[in-house]
Amino acid sequence: MKRSIKNLTEMIRQADPNASIAFEFWDGETLSTDEAPKVTLRFDSEEIARDFLARKWLAFAEAYTSGQIEISGDLCEALRLGLAVDFDDARPNLRQKLEFLHTYLKTRNTRSNAVKNVSYHYDHSDDFYALYLDKTMAYSCAYFRNGRDSLDRAQLNKYEHICRKLLLQSGEKLVDIGCGWGGMLIYAAQTYGVKGTGCTISRNQYEHANNRIRQLGLQKQIEVVFEDYRNLKGKFDKFVSIGMFEHVGREFIPQFMEKSRSLLHHGGLGLLHTIGKDAESPGDPWIKTYIFPGSYIPNLGEIVACMGRMGFSILDIENLRIHYARTLEIWAENYEQNVEKVRQMYDEPFVRMWRLYLNACSVGFKYGESRIYQILFSNGLNNYLPATREHCYKTTCN
Repeated sequence: MKRSIKNLTEMIRQADPNASIAFEFWDGETLSTDEAPKVTLRFDSEEIARDFLARKWLAFAEAYTSGQIEISGDLCEALRLGLAVDFDDARPNLRQKLEFLHTYLKTRNTRSNAVKNVSYHYDHSDDFYALYLDKTMAYSCAYFRNGRDSLDRAQLNKYEHICRKLLLQSGEKLVDIGCGWGGMLIYAAQTYGVKGTGCTISRNQYEHANNRIRQLGLQKQIEVVFEDYRNLKGKFDKFVSIGMFEHVGREFIPQFMEKSRSLLHHGGLGLLHTIGKDAESPGDPWIKTYIFPGSYIPNLGEIVACMGRMGFSILDIENLRIHYARTLEIWAENYEQNVEKVRQMYDEPFVRMWRLYLNACSVGFKYGESRIYQILFSNGLNNYLPATREHCYKTTCN
């Protein structure tokens, strides 16, 4: 077993000659790529080390959460080196395949399961999310116009960027599918004078968003309903969905697109802001089991193909990968600054799990296969749109 860890150490050194990592065993013996490693992984027992080698990323994440693997030094460096040697390549055995199948069947995003899946992640207290999110509680990729932008500024930039792409006009009706805590809808109402409806199936988000709308006196312009997107009715001039498509599930993608088409006027503009991948690959079993049950990360090709079949015209695709890596870095920094408050709210495994989740996602966008796409489309052809993107990048910003 120690020989296998030594082989892994050599693989890491070959993948990155500047790698600085050590593995410390339960008996005190250490294998290291250099004399002063930036990060050290310590195995609690031989059993944990064997599981680590057999199930790789899933075993590492579970053991780190439970405290059976300790990490000293730079957690992100350990995660980056794991990607460098493709450590997440373990093939599940029959038992694990059956477990994954059971998890999938239990968390399929049917109307009944979708509420449970969303509640599992999003209905922690608002006080918890406020510890690391911006003032608008945006739980999606921010948009950094320059290196000086704070998280608060960058999230407002994101709303503005989307509004410009959608060519929002005063009095238009906007629908926001999976509107979260209502930040985008509120910004569009205040800045562009739109009317609109947002939907969420998180009770916390629904209550927070409507309280905020009432506080701002926007009840006559916008509303947030506690409703599955599949049940929405009406017609809208513009459509947006930010960070919700990842929760739809592969088998429900056509249903999501069909509902989007039914809500949007012919020729109307829509923008889908979603995590995705450049090519098809296996999903992350740890994320699906412990963080986002029912989630599915689509590849760009299947998104665009389904849009095309629905009659949507693709106008623009922008990849904000580096922006999301930076967003997650800031979330992770904010989380650590408030980690003692998190410990007062939840137990130690939760503290470790959320730390790993935020940092692993950041590293995934920076060094892995994770992408974040903004896909602008029209419902059918629209021959009256601007011929260039200049309206998106004008220097003045609301």
